[in-house]
Amino acid sequence: MAIKIGILGYGNLGRGAEAAVAQNDDMELVGIFTRRDPSGVQAATAGVPVRSADDLLAGDPLDIDVLVICGGSATDLPEMTPKYAALYNVIDSFDTHAHIPQHFATVDKEAGENGHVALISSGWDPGLFSLNRLFGNCFIPQGKDYTFWGPGVSQGHSDATRRIEGVADARQYTLPVEKALDEVRSGSNPDLTTREKHTREVFVVAEPGADHAAITKEIVEMPNYFDEYDTTVHFISQEEMDRDHSGLPHGGFVLRSGKMASGATSVIEYSLKLDSNPDFTSSVMLAYARAVARLSAEGQKGCRTVFDVAPAYLSAHEGAYLRSHFL
Repeated sequence: MAIKIGILGYGNLGRGAEAAVAQNDDMELVGIFTRRDPSGVQAATAGVPVRSADDLLAGDPLDIDVLVICGGSATDLPEMTPKYAALYNVIDSFDTHAHIPQHFATVDKEAGENGHVALISSGWDPGLFSLNRLFGNCFIPQGKDYTFWGPGVSQGHSDATRRIEGVADARQYTLPVEKALDEVRSGSNPDLTTREKHTREVFVVAEPGADHAAITKEIVEMPNYFDEYDTTVHFISQEEMDRDHSGLPHGGFVLRSGKMASGATSVIEYSLKLDSNPDFTSSVMLAYARAVARLSAEGQKGCRTVFDVAPAYLSAHEGAYLRSHFL
């Protein structure tokens, strides 16, 4: 029987999830839910209704096996995910690493008390990168962890730049420093500062008459976003922005380097190169939605993370197939 999927949110991530459902034969998309006016939203999948998010909370819960929460920001999800976990099995992509323990506790309470399974912080970081950091620490107990992001678009940094007075549009790219990557790959276990690991490149469309120097200064000195990085700012036309910077590529590297008991050096590296960050992230979320449905069918309840899910739960294939083809 197909897993009935509901998607909450219809931005880039929600549209990616809609397409990803179609690639999974064991899933059925039963509804798309938006916090905007649903009359102005048209689903790409024929026959799938677009409904108000309020419908998820009105009356008896809808017939949904897993609600994939694709809408909401890092500030919205701490309120949204527990609310929906009280009524449905849910999955989100909450990505503020420092606040994950608090988010987990809140969601665990609502999901557990109401007999549902919730999985938070799915995607690739947190998510797949988290798993590989854990694997590295297990297999190389004496060593150092390194995470590099990019090259790719940082949506949060781009949004922060667009809020600057005089900025009409902006796109920010995070770039790993190749010299630093090479040092880590060599097994030398370097101590690297934030500035030594990444640079940032910003493309800005300025409003007519805006002060380019003032905009540049505000960008490079912005606390928590750019002040700890070497940042280059380029001013371009809207035509150039639309032509050259309309995509959302991203990716990165997770490495663990250290010495084994014999003194031999070992380096573990995991990397991603993504043409579309939301397309890939939503596909990861759908695989974990499958796991959520299976955990719920087993009678489990409460909150989970990627650390708690066995890989076999992610696959549409049976165990015998996995053992014969992938083991």
